[in-house]
Amino acid sequence: MATNPSRKRQPFSPEQKESLSHGREQSKVVRKYLEAIELSKPKRGRKRTIESITKQLNAIDASIKATHPLNRLNLTQKKLELTQELERIKNGPDIGDLEVQFIKVAMDYSKRKGISFPAWKELGVAPDVLAKAGIFPIGKLERKPQIPK
Repeated sequence: MATNPSRKRQPFSPEQKESLSHGREQSKVVRKYLEAIELSKPKRGRKRTIESITKQLNAIDASIKATHPLNRLNLTQKKLELTQELERIKNGPDIGDLEVQFIKVAMDYSKRKGISFPAWKELGVAPDVLAKAGIFPIGKLERKPQIPK
């Protein structure tokens, strides 16, 4: 079927542009919060602490000069990885700020996208955070979000 070449798309109205921009902002807030939750989930095995990483870095520094070049290469790589991990731990995402922003947009985002309480919970969003946003399991009364000040 041939398309009509003279048919032009109507430009977006200011209201449509505002709606699209609002949706993008909400998506950005939700994405950042979900990514922060993902990064803060406990990993398998023993929990890494700043002290344990610092101890390993000190051990590497003490032994790196007295070893042969191949081991020095491996220790240098290990040191770089430990330094990066230490920075991630020290400067991890501020979940508190992201959570406040998430609570402000989650209800509207959920309604617009049709996202349910179980879907949020499955991705690691805590039930108390969902409750503050006004998102409840089916059968619970819907309340207004408790937006922190």
